[in-house]
Amino acid sequence: MRDELMRDRLMVALDVPDMEIALAMREKIGGEAGWLKVGLRLFVAEGPALVRKLAEEHKIFLDLKFHDIPNTVAQAVESAGKLGVQMLNVHAGGGPDMLKRASEAASEFPEMKLIAVTVLTSDPMSAEGAMRVALERARMAQDAGLDGVVCSVHEVAAIKQACGAGFIAVTPGIRWGGQDAQDQKRIADPGYAIESGSDYLVVGRPVLQAVEPALVAREVVEMMGAARQ
Repeated sequence: MRDELMRDRLMVALDVPDMEIALAMREKIGGEAGWLKVGLRLFVAEGPALVRKLAEEHKIFLDLKFHDIPNTVAQAVESAGKLGVQMLNVHAGGGPDMLKRASEAASEFPEMKLIAVTVLTSDPMSAEGAMRVALERARMAQDAGLDGVVCSVHEVAAIKQACGAGFIAVTPGIRWGGQDAQDQKRIADPGYAIESGSDYLVVGRPVLQAVEPALVAREVVEMMGAARQ
């Protein structure tokens, strides 16, 4: 039962170039993860048709990090909501007016959670700087009516303390067992992420590059399930 709950908190990032590879990876992962994340590379290549196809079997986090003038972002949020995705993000760097307009547009789609990117986990800023900016942007997103944020594991506890346990924290930068951090700067393993209060874990390359992606996804879920909460 606990593993089933944790599977619904695992998001596999489909950072692949095209529909054929994305659909093949979906089949390889199967039911070992509840969510698939579609980012810029795949969405630009294949567009809404692929999102709708993937949504037939998984929940979808559309990770496009909208950051533009308020009206443009509001219109983009409306278009994303019509795709039926369960989660969408904007970039908090767009400021309070943009976040407010995005939140108003998202309110038309009650099944879709709208979250804001705080600081990219690839950003080289200091840990203290990342914490300060992440907290500031999390409060700003909450004030604008958003459901949560994307942040590194290391900022989750402070954000939860500031914004409440119900404010969603989605955490990328998940690595374990001596894996190469690659372009990620602020990383943590699945168990630590759960213990820190992460609601959803985003895992990409460790699953995508595995010989058996489903087994690696299952390993992540088992580590999540073994963590203390």
